[in-house]
Amino acid sequence: MDILQISGIALTGAVLAMILKTQKPPLAMLLSIFVGVTIFLLVLTKIGAIVDVLRQLAGQANISSVYLGTLLKIIGIAYIADFIAQICRDADQGAIAIKVELAAKVLVLVLAVPIVVAVLQALLRLIP
Repeated sequence: MDILQISGIALTGAVLAMILKTQKPPLAMLLSIFVGVTIFLLVLTKIGAIVDVLRQLAGQANISSVYLGTLLKIIGIAYIADFIAQICRDADQGAIAIKVELAAKVLVLVLAVPIVVAVLQALLRLIP
């Protein structure tokens, strides 16, 4: 039933933002950001359970916690960057949104380099 709660918050916020947009656009934008952050925080509590399951699976598969941590950081960067880019687009700041997405891609690449190196080293050990 979480989706009903989230949907109710989203619809209420959207209607209020539409009403405020005609009279006080800056206040409508703040309301939109507040609703978005509220929904993000509601969903964030659910992510903890997913992280616990991934940690258990990584432990069973003997995967280093470094790789799992890196993977979780990459996922976090992707979600946060997308969230912020959408807020920028809502504020009619598409150019800033593109820069946020570019920065996220670069950060993901930086985090992924050690994993790619480890995979390549493992492949080289397999080749005589």
